[in-house]
Amino acid sequence: MGNWLSQSKSDQTPEPGDLIAISRGVYLHWAVYVGDGYVVHVTLPPGDEVSGAASSSLRSAPNEKAMVRKQKLQEAVGDSKWEISNSLDKMYRPRSPRIIVEEALRQVGKRMEYSVTRKNCEHFATKLRYGKAVSFQGMVVDAATASLYRPGKLPMALANAAVELFRRP
Repeated sequence: MGNWLSQSKSDQTPEPGDLIAISRGVYLHWAVYVGDGYVVHVTLPPGDEVSGAASSSLRSAPNEKAMVRKQKLQEAVGDSKWEISNSLDKMYRPRSPRIIVEEALRQVGKRMEYSVTRKNCEHFATKLRYGKAVSFQGMVVDAATASLYRPGKLPMALANAAVELFRRP
């Protein structure tokens, strides 16, 4: 990661099947590029939105319902910065772009459970690309939350999260 782009800056052109990381300040929102300027991602259901693109990222919806949507990349990004982020390709073999896009489009319109630590937008996107749902952000939140109940355990919890992230399928 490190080549963050604003909405108006288009130095990179995503390819179908690429993962798009959208910076929302303290966390990343994830989407899958499906071509022709569109992404598929997990969002709030219609009627539950708040104003702005950040509403697309379920910033505070633990254990709630979410919906899979197809949106223009620019709409999903809003004023945020974004980048193509296929960094897990070094650990997991990506599925073919055709399979990724077909599966992503099959999910559009479906409602799903949402959990910051167990079933978030990063899990959704990585499951499409790699066939394995992985969320480093979710592991870190889970580890930090667990450490609140066991003070002094955060370093071990984070180490366990890192081991889980790098475990091959």
